Amino acid sequence: MFLKRVADSPDRQAFAHPAPDDSGPVWLTWEQVGQRAKAIAAGLHGLGVGLENPVAILANTRLDWVLADFGIMCAGGATTTVYPTTEPDEAVFIIADSGSKVLFAENPAQAAKIAGADLPALTHVVLFDGSPDPAAAVPQLTLAELEERGAAALSAEPDLIDMLVGGIGPDHLATLIYTSGTTGRPKGVELLHGGWCWEGVAQAELGLLRTDDLQYLWLPLSHSFGKTLLCGATHVGLPTYVDGRVDKLVDLLGVVRPTLMCGAPRVFEKVYNKAVTTAQGAGGAKAKIFAWGVAVGKEKVALEQAGKPVPAGLRMKYALAEKLVFSKLQARLGGRMRVLVSGAAPLSQEIATFFAAANLPISEGYGLTETSAGAFVNPPDGLKIGSVGRAMGDLECRIDSDGEVLMRGKPVMRGYHNLPEETAAAFTEDGFFRTGDIGTLDSDGYLRITDRKKDLVKTSGGKYVAPSHIEGMFKAVCPYTSQAVVIGQARNYCTMLVTLDPDAIKAWAAGTPLEGSDYTTIVTSPQAREMVEGYVAELNAKLNRWETIKKVSILPRDLTIEDGEVTPSLKIKRRSVETNFASEIDKMYEGTLAEL
Repeated sequence: MFLKRVADSPDRQAFAHPAPDDSGPVWLTWEQVGQRAKAIAAGLHGLGVGLENPVAILANTRLDWVLADFGIMCAGGATTTVYPTTEPDEAVFIIADSGSKVLFAENPAQAAKIAGADLPALTHVVLFDGSPDPAAAVPQLTLAELEERGAAALSAEPDLIDMLVGGIGPDHLATLIYTSGTTGRPKGVELLHGGWCWEGVAQAELGLLRTDDLQYLWLPLSHSFGKTLLCGATHVGLPTYVDGRVDKLVDLLGVVRPTLMCGAPRVFEKVYNKAVTTAQGAGGAKAKIFAWGVAVGKEKVALEQAGKPVPAGLRMKYALAEKLVFSKLQARLGGRMRVLVSGAAPLSQEIATFFAAANLPISEGYGLTETSAGAFVNPPDGLKIGSVGRAMGDLECRIDSDGEVLMRGKPVMRGYHNLPEETAAAFTEDGFFRTGDIGTLDSDGYLRITDRKKDLVKTSGGKYVAPSHIEGMFKAVCPYTSQAVVIGQARNYCTMLVTLDPDAIKAWAAGTPLEGSDYTTIVTSPQAREMVEGYVAELNAKLNRWETIKKVSILPRDLTIEDGEVTPSLKIKRRSVETNFASEIDKMYEGTLAEL
């Protein structure tokens, strides 16, 4: 698929990286990307990488990651992804368990994570940045040196890459992605060339990607969501700006001006929080105009979702609302956005409605590492807010007797690496993958995910509670929220841990006695507690009695990847959170509540 794209459109823009001064994208054509990937492939072949041999990449999202990935696969190898935030012991585990022969490391600091480790299969480390350490136990070289070696090999044997690619079939291993997992050691998910090609074709068929689009790709390429976007871009020939610096995202959207961007819900939550808190902070006429505009937008969206026509009067009102309110938000995202896609975790229905009201509809999708990421997605011309869309391509889906979503098809994994028993347990007898998610399919084939099977909370009163649903509702109600974690398993009532968004809460504190205080002082103040409890009361008014949050604890810091509380794709690790904040949880259950 990659070589066909290079041959079909050699002179078109392919991938870009940021200019050193962030003045804009620096583009490579497909021909240039093809030449570099082939040189990397030939270089890896010279290092002994053969068919299905794992090669690890330990780096942030950047153009070199993309080139290395294409190079690995053109050599017949299998890309093993390692998150750049991975701790040394887990990085060593992944490289050892996969049997990776070569490691691409972003810099000497990332390479140092494996220093002194027993990795008998590893023969070389290739650095994207920095200088090799001549004293390293595993020989090191730079990416430029690897490409030079490969170019020399191709001069001597011009048909080398065609020969290597000719030996690769759709059922050969292309990628090993270790699930960050919410519990236990990560499992290596074996994904195949045929599945990735299926992803590219399925994305194109939906109209999600077009050749005249410009994609901003910032998602971790270590994650299946990021990887599947490379497949779509390759099949369609879509120009993609690659830049994993999340802290630069908002500033650079106005420079790059993309038409397509995919992200995790947290990014859209932050944009929503910023818009709402800025309007509320302005007060007076500005706040009233914002509230009016949002109400008009939501009225229009409600009619569209119900399949009803939008009256002329409402269309006129909306045109004014877009000019006065939503044009500012559209400009903040670059002013040309055609498609936004959300995945990796549930998106709040309220936040999805807000973006649709702003004429920035989000196509929410669904998939797992085990399904090569993309499995379901809302088509741009058939959005159903609250659903994750229809099955992509010819993917088969059914709902099991207990509500679990089951899937079968080309993008589903071959199995878990070196774990035959866990692989067998993950499939039904007729070959459907057990997703672990609870959901429903409507008459149009749209899927709604209600919760994780293992995350359903059962109170001591025997009532089931879906925590992620309640957490999503609270994030939409309280625009100052960063994370919310519902507690209640085997307890007689539900409580919630809350962390507040640093930027939003500092803006909230402006003009009060708390202005200028540090984050911890603000969030632990009586004023912050009163504010949060007000939003909890608003949430409870929308819940069943047994779901209501009886007590809330505002944590003095946000949840972090480093403390093991969220995965790199920003899913909450509930067990870790409950362990790390056990004392805060226990305090919420001291004594009894009279009404229970």
